[in-house]
Amino acid sequence: MRVLFVSNGHGEIAIAARIAAETRKAAAAETDHFPLVGTVRGEPEFASVGPQAAMPSGGLVAMGNVAAFARDIVAGFLPLWRRQRRFLRSSASQYDCAVAVGDVYCLFMARAANLPTVFVGTAKSVHVAPYGRFELMLVQGARRIFVRDAQTAAFLQERGVAAESPGNVIADLACSDERFSWSAAIRIVVLPGSRADAYENGARIAAILAALPDRDAAEVVVSIAPGIDSARMLANFEPRARPWSGALGAVFGGATVAVGQAGTANEAAAAAGVPVVALAERERKEDWYRMRQRRLLGGALELVPSDPARGAEALHALLVDEERRAEMSRIGRERIGPPGAAAAIAAAVAAVSR
Repeated sequence: MRVLFVSNGHGEIAIAARIAAETRKAAAAETDHFPLVGTVRGEPEFASVGPQAAMPSGGLVAMGNVAAFARDIVAGFLPLWRRQRRFLRSSASQYDCAVAVGDVYCLFMARAANLPTVFVGTAKSVHVAPYGRFELMLVQGARRIFVRDAQTAAFLQERGVAAESPGNVIADLACSDERFSWSAAIRIVVLPGSRADAYENGARIAAILAALPDRDAAEVVVSIAPGIDSARMLANFEPRARPWSGALGAVFGGATVAVGQAGTANEAAAAAGVPVVALAERERKEDWYRMRQRRLLGGALELVPSDPARGAEALHALLVDEERRAEMSRIGRERIGPPGAAAAIAAAVAAVSR
């Protein structure tokens, strides 16, 4: 059995990889990965296929972000799109099933392969924005439909779509048998992200951490995503900060807070019960994404000013408020949901492919 995973986001790549690993266990399948967004080197068991290119937007072109899409057009998005469509149409004879991990655009592209398709919807939730009428029409073309939370599944079911929510793969990403060795009382995980702006994000977070009144008592670990230069990232932080490129679940265990400008990694921290802090950047057009995440995570996410002094003051207030952190932890686990979805989706993929 050969399965083609199609993704259209940086976090979606990690989600697709986790489902693919479970699929290989469940059905002795061969799994390939076609990333519509960015460039991915891939691994032997999850080979990267199809035409790829990095676009200026990094895939963040939703919510009317016309300027970001215009930059992608100038950078060659349309020729890339045509090559990607041709590749997908030629894939029908090579695979038994396609798995679209992302939004309905990803599903639309994956269905060009004319294969039985499983949809893993990561972008939409009734907590942020429900699926619209046109999106419902596209989603109904998939053999199996998995969404990120039970409330969204119920919303789709009420409209005649057989959606399922056996958990959230992001919660699976937060699980790990590995344990990180923390040594300080205040334990801060930094999640700068995986896109080109990760270094800028890291520098802003580092400035806030440097302004903390109790910074000498804090232990800082910086998550280094694939493709991010560790030395360049750590140059922003005090020498005691340590890099981490292993499983996120390991470093989340025992963490006091996570300070991040990431997407999926922020949500994985919330799934692990770690209070999440992000920078509010109202002067930046990209701030729509952070506000979207705020609606998605609810009280599990605290937005603090990006100004170092004011941001450090707000972060310090959270670090000394154990009761508030406990409530954020509870909300995060509730909003993301339980683990186990990756195995359930893998079983569905195996069944669809037979």
